[in-house]
Amino acid sequence: MLIAGHLDTVHDPAGDFQALSIEPGGKRATGPGCVDMKGGLVIAVAALEALEEAGIDCGWSVLLNSDEETGSYHSNGALVSAAKRHSVGLALEPALPGGELAVERMGAGQFCVRAHGRAAHVGRDFSSGISAVTALAEQLVQLAAIPDAERGLILSVGPLVGGQATNAVPEFAAGWGNVRFVDQAGAEELIEQLEALATEGEGGLPRIEVVWDFNRPAKPMTEGTERLALLARAAAESLGQELPFAKTGGVCDGNQLQAAGLPTIDTVGVRGGGLHTLDEWIDLTSLVERCQLLAVLLSRVAGRAWEGA
Repeated sequence: MLIAGHLDTVHDPAGDFQALSIEPGGKRATGPGCVDMKGGLVIAVAALEALEEAGIDCGWSVLLNSDEETGSYHSNGALVSAAKRHSVGLALEPALPGGELAVERMGAGQFCVRAHGRAAHVGRDFSSGISAVTALAEQLVQLAAIPDAERGLILSVGPLVGGQATNAVPEFAAGWGNVRFVDQAGAEELIEQLEALATEGEGGLPRIEVVWDFNRPAKPMTEGTERLALLARAAAESLGQELPFAKTGGVCDGNQLQAAGLPTIDTVGVRGGGLHTLDEWIDLTSLVERCQLLAVLLSRVAGRAWEGA
């Protein structure tokens, strides 16, 4: 089996949020990456040590990358290669807010819309200028009409840049965004709508360019995923724990692993919240709870209970 995790966080290494701080009572702590996913790495080490002490050989490999938070672009080849060498995948992403196991994930991607215009002096030569900012703004209106949450199509524009001085007609502007989709058909629909934005005005300006990269395939519930999830639930019940299932729009390396053919569940890590914020926290009581769950699940997979789930 493959146990996957990541070593990176989204937090600025030069920022003020650096140390782990345990709150009064000792049940909760805050710190960069404490739940996403240092807590998951801790329970993996402890669970594997417990299995070794018990003499249980579960035939495991651990793959830790350092670029998961930015899309795993550099480690994608290693993920796909590892997926093809294993039969079961477990990723150490933190549990969903209520302790749920994510059994379905949306796919995700990024895009950039670039607008090219013609620079000119606003006062002396305004009529010869073509504003790239205005051209981009028109594209933003079209982009705002694309999302359809009921159909699982999500699109959001984030950073925008354009122009250099208020008295100059801007010759360049750009906007970057993120998309989510529930299946390949949704991804293709979004790509088609993005590419339709690429146009040129009379004389070639304004000119709109669109580039995109949908790097996280959707992760639907498959027969293999369902069997593995049910095995995890049975392991939880044997410990007196509950393990509800849920869908999420978040993405992780589990998307790549399953797309490469490896049945994968990917929220077997600890409980907590505030991911990607300065309030990130971990429920310290979940360290033991989720370690027990992971150890029992690993032992049952090793005992080939996976094949009969």
